[in-house]
Parts: sequence; C-alpha cells; structure tokens
Amino acid sequence: MDIGSVRFSQLFGSFPTPIAIVTATDGNGQPFGFTSNAVCAVSAASSTLLVSVGKESRTLPAIVKSQAFAVNFLSSSGRDASQVFASKATDKFAHVEWRPSALAEGAPLLTEIALGFAECRVEKVIEVSDHRLVIGRVEGFELFAREPLLYRRGDYGVWSPLNEFSTL
Repeated sequence: MDIGSVRFSQLFGSFPTPIAIVTATDGNGQPFGFTSNAVCAVSAASSTLLVSVGKESRTLPAIVKSQAFAVNFLSSSGRDASQVFASKATDKFAHVEWRPSALAEGAPLLTEIALGFAECRVEKVIEVSDHRLVIGRVEGFELFAREPLLYRRGDYGVWSPLNEFSTL
C-alpha cells in the first residue's frame, strides 16, 4: 500500500534536517545550485556521500557533465541563501560570495555562509522515481566554527545541545 506523497512528506518533515546547497559548474564554468535537505553519509570507509537530486533540476546536468559537485552545509547565516537556492531564480549566485573548488571542477564553495563543505567526484548516479541519487566520493572538505542551520516543518532553527561536549 502506497502511503502517498503528502503523508510521506509529513513523516520526513517531522524531523529536523541539516540544510545544504549543492553546487556544480557546467562545461562553460557557469555555476548552478539548489537547496537540499536530502544529503547523507554513505560510508566513512570509502568517504562517500549521497545527494538526492530531482530529475528536473537545472543543476543535475552540470553535475553529470562535470562529474563533480560540492555540498555546502549551511550555517545559521545561510537562511536567506537557502530560500534563494530553493527557488527558480535565474542568478542564484548574485548575492553570495563563493570561490571555485580546485577539487570538484570549479563547483562553488560558499565559504561565508557554510558550516562546512565537501568537494566531491561522482561515483555513481542511480535513477529512483522522479529523482537521481548521486553518490560522490569526498575529495576534500573544510569546516568552520559556526552553528548549523536546521529545517523542520517549513521553518528554520539552530542546534541547541542538551549537554556540553568537547570536539576533537
């Protein structure tokens, strides 16, 4: 029995998720990107992650052509950019600073609003319904001392730990 897309969205919308902007460049160096909360680690042993990309996404052809992409995990200062990159705007990069990735074929790295980024090479693309699952090997990354942006039920929030902990 199929639960339907509305109920499916209700289920997954109930849990806070990190927000990322996935970026790539086409063969002419033009940047593309979209907002995603469908990014997950696949394997630490092979340093791979997975991004779910709608098959109608304007960024998908750039990822496939370049065989590379970047995942920019947003910090709390990335809320406005998240909304722009979730839209159909034509020049999504007009109001964000970025630099091209040396490891991911020039994919834009959003260093001013990111909690961190992963520079990836495409390992495999799998067709599932109306999406493509892009598995990428992480070639490089950088982290910044910022608070992560989270998304739940159509609203944004930030991480609020219950316990003090130290980072390694």
